[in-house]
Amino acid sequence: MSTGGRSTTLNSFWQHIKPASLPEWFFWTYGAIIACSILLGIATELYFLAGLPAFFLLIYLTIVDFRKVFFLLIASIPLSTEIVLPNGFGTDLPSEPLIVGLMLVFLIYLAQPGKRLDIRFLLHPITLLLVAHVGWIYLTTFTSSLWVVSLKFALAKTWYVAVFYFMAGWLLTTEKDIRHLFWTFFYPLLFTVLVVFARHGLDGFTFQSIHKVLHPFYRNHVNYAVSLALFAPLMWLALSWMAPHSRKRKIMIGIAAFMLLAVYLSYTRAAYVALLVAAGGYFVVRWRLTRLAIASALIASVITFSFFAYRNTYLLYAPDYDRTIAHQSFDNLIEATYKMEDISTMERLYRWIAGVYMSKEYPLVGFGPGNFLNFYKSYTVNSFQTYVSNNPEQSGIHSYYLMTLVDQGIIGLLLFLALSFYTLIRGEQIYHSISDPPRKRIVMMALLCLIVIHTFLIINDLIEVDKVGSFFFIYTALLVNADIRWRQIF
Repeated sequence: MSTGGRSTTLNSFWQHIKPASLPEWFFWTYGAIIACSILLGIATELYFLAGLPAFFLLIYLTIVDFRKVFFLLIASIPLSTEIVLPNGFGTDLPSEPLIVGLMLVFLIYLAQPGKRLDIRFLLHPITLLLVAHVGWIYLTTFTSSLWVVSLKFALAKTWYVAVFYFMAGWLLTTEKDIRHLFWTFFYPLLFTVLVVFARHGLDGFTFQSIHKVLHPFYRNHVNYAVSLALFAPLMWLALSWMAPHSRKRKIMIGIAAFMLLAVYLSYTRAAYVALLVAAGGYFVVRWRLTRLAIASALIASVITFSFFAYRNTYLLYAPDYDRTIAHQSFDNLIEATYKMEDISTMERLYRWIAGVYMSKEYPLVGFGPGNFLNFYKSYTVNSFQTYVSNNPEQSGIHSYYLMTLVDQGIIGLLLFLALSFYTLIRGEQIYHSISDPPRKRIVMMALLCLIVIHTFLIINDLIEVDKVGSFFFIYTALLVNADIRWRQIF
């Protein structure tokens, strides 16, 4: 009798979890596990236990369908926050753990029989230049003055390139994929902008208050502004997907205007310049003037450097220590900029001069990736010192090109410039070789975003920031895919 009862109970149990009802059973079971984990975390004060169910579910989803996790990563980028770790290291949560996990899963996936990247993608000149750039980073890691820091830099570069270039190149191959990318990033970014805008509004949208309303989404107003400026070409592309005079298009135009207002209220001069350069870049690409524009920029850079280097002319522009201050009004900041009394501008010069002297010390291989901050103090010129030269934020040189020269030597700089310039030149060729207007607009969008990034890189070092570096590699991969899939002439 008891055996029959147990049998009836077991049959009833298995009826409840048979495949037809498994999703509902799984839902309630998993919900119970989550509740228990939260209660256990609170009871033991080990709060990480509350996140374990989500962590294991994410691992399962990554193994089953890493495409969904890739887009989850894209959605997390605007929401990620920078965490400072001991010994000067840091990470971005939750984006960087997702990047590392996706890289490992992607490598395992490609190791399976029949799973491999398109050989045309792998042998494309842009890919080869990127691999050479990363290879040189590893080579200079071996010669680094502080190899532990350089190894962390090299590893971070590796998983950025693996996920945002190679995986993105694998996943983002159609116009539908580009639209998915846009909407996945759009809503989280808009959420962060609304939060920042509301906080800023409560403080009267003052220049002084912008610095304290960005946490936890953005480290500073430059990171905030570059995220918005980078999204402007994407907004321009998205408007072309919508019917003229449609309600959806009018709403998107309103959001675009709001985003531009947010850029203005970020009080970031580099963002204003970057958007103007991108607007000019549209016509440069359309009129096939990219080579001329790059040559002109190089000539102007050489002339400027030669002028300041000749007989130490740069010393004539040393700031007045007592007058070079942080300004509380944006109007005063603009005035101070051209009077050489703005503290952020002069602090950049202080570090750039140190960088030039450092590049003379190790001209071929540099001090090692990521090492500017650890060695620059002994190469500074005291007459350019400012109130913030003790560098409490532990920020870098504020010029990616000069940082590359200091950390990786002249060869490293030439490799990065070759990658950057060739991508823009080849992008222009791709644009003019495509006859389909929607695809031409995608190529133009990618080029304009890269132009925005390169403009910021003149006075900022942002490629290692997840909100910028991710899209630098994604847009580069999009151009390669357009080259091998969409071109009509070769």
